[in-house]
Amino acid sequence: MTTLTQQEDVILRVENIHKSYGNVEVLKGVSFSVRKGETKVFIGPSGTGKSTLLRCINQLTIPDKGQIWLHGEEVTHSKKNINFFRQKMGMVFQNFYLFDHLTALRNVEIALIKVKGMKKDAARDKAMEELSRVGMDSFAQHYPSQLSGGQAQRVSIARALAMDPDVMLFDEPTSALDPELIGEVLEVMKDLARGGMTMLVVTHEPMKSCLWRRGQFWKAGVRKNY
Repeated sequence: MTTLTQQEDVILRVENIHKSYGNVEVLKGVSFSVRKGETKVFIGPSGTGKSTLLRCINQLTIPDKGQIWLHGEEVTHSKKNINFFRQKMGMVFQNFYLFDHLTALRNVEIALIKVKGMKKDAARDKAMEELSRVGMDSFAQHYPSQLSGGQAQRVSIARALAMDPDVMLFDEPTSALDPELIGEVLEVMKDLARGGMTMLVVTHEPMKSCLWRRGQFWKAGVRKNY
């Protein structure tokens, strides 16, 4: 039985999400909720709709049917407020998407200045704080080409954290990394989880999912608890 406190703790609610590409139904009525401080992991083979689900949640992909709420406010088809909602849902992609011509510090601070309207000094302080949080403050003046894959992904995590999101969405955050670099990114993610960050993680690698206490097995757009 769901208590009132549990209902109040729900940050994100996803209800009956459907998405098709042509005749292929990728998401088949997906529903779940995420409470504050909870980490949920969706694991399954490539091509089963895990990444599409995350993209539907932050409206990078528009679902065909269903609704998504963040703190009780509907996100779905909310064109007017979508940038506000996206700031509250930090997205970390598989391929980093850092600006090659900017240093790690500038990659983190630029959205603070351009999107949040922060003064440059305040944005720089915040960016350094988040780089320190992921163990990358000593690489602040390095360009992406000077970083390993694990270091670049930690910068992308810092960039998402700098926006003070209520929930973090991780789309296969370690799948593009060499095996020896995976651990440093997972440690950052585990630290975030221990610190109470609400997170959704999708992965196709079972061993990584064992680092988390709860999750869903994903098969052809349908989830099962484990």
